[in-house]
Amino acid sequence: MAFLSSGLLLAGCSSTDYSHTSPYHPGPVAGQNVGNAVGVTAGNVAGFGVGVVSGTAHGLAAPFKPDYHMVRYWRTETTPDGRTIQVPYDMLVDQYGRPVRMPAPTGNPKPPPAVTAAPAPAPAPVTGTTNGTPQ
Repeated sequence: MAFLSSGLLLAGCSSTDYSHTSPYHPGPVAGQNVGNAVGVTAGNVAGFGVGVVSGTAHGLAAPFKPDYHMVRYWRTETTPDGRTIQVPYDMLVDQYGRPVRMPAPTGNPKPPPAVTAAPAPAPAPVTGTTNGTPQ
């Protein structure tokens, strides 16, 4: 971040007067243009290399981060003797708040599975016909 901010600050201080040579002599002007092109290319290559190394380091370190986020929500349940109580349930979430597909490390029971509709019964086989013609 410091490199980016210092690069932006210094880029605003550049000037287009590269030297005090005459623009009518093509040698120094061409040399300065080639030097600028080489400098820009080398800078972009170096920036690409730094980005690749930094991205790889962050990607390799991500699975080993020891921090995690828990979200606790409360359910109202009725005990067998008729009392109504609040029961905490903890859910492990990722950095974006999405639930992680593993049980929370708090010893809570596994959440109940989602309710799905029963499958439709298979249609009865058609008997007494051959290729659509009755027998």
